[in-house]
Amino acid sequence: MTQAPQWLRDLAAAAAGMDVPEIVRPPVSGGRRSAVLVLFGDGPEGPDLLFIQRSEGLRRHAGQPAFPGGAIEDSDDGPVAAALREAAEETGLDPAGVDVLGTLPELFVSRSDFRVVPVLAWWREPSAVRPTDTGEVAAVERIPVAELADPAHRFMFRHPSGRTGPAFHIGSMLIWGFTALLADRLLALGGWERPWDLRDIRALPEGAA
Repeated sequence: MTQAPQWLRDLAAAAAGMDVPEIVRPPVSGGRRSAVLVLFGDGPEGPDLLFIQRSEGLRRHAGQPAFPGGAIEDSDDGPVAAALREAAEETGLDPAGVDVLGTLPELFVSRSDFRVVPVLAWWREPSAVRPTDTGEVAAVERIPVAELADPAHRFMFRHPSGRTGPAFHIGSMLIWGFTALLADRLLALGGWERPWDLRDIRALPEGAA
């Protein structure tokens, strides 16, 4: 078995105890348990992350990029099993080629009332991926970490509620909200973050909120 690279093992150790921003701290009770797969691979341009883009017809988070994942079902043996199952259902990913390094602290998405456990993993044997559940997933992409860290792709978004947060615009994907916040933290913890213009604050496109 190919061992995950040292940089990812270091990131897993740092992320396991990361500070949780107040805006995504889970409440004492309530919320539906869920998990997402934060899957790092070794791509042509160095480390990359697997993202999906949700279909436009969804009731929640329509058209929004995300990490693969979803609700933890009674049949799942916890968040790791749920994240791998959901990723396989959404992208056709073969879980046998994935090595899980650990989980991050639970986060909360108030808009959908989900308590989310990010599952950090290494794509030891990459498999072909595509939108397999086209009712939920419109696109699947591996985005290089270097692209995420590029200041030209980074800005702050302003939500209609008035709050602001990090965002990324890479190709056709506008990554914002919970997914962007988590990606932002991973860039910082992994030592990839580069100075970018925090004064570049943009309103979300109509329909994105």
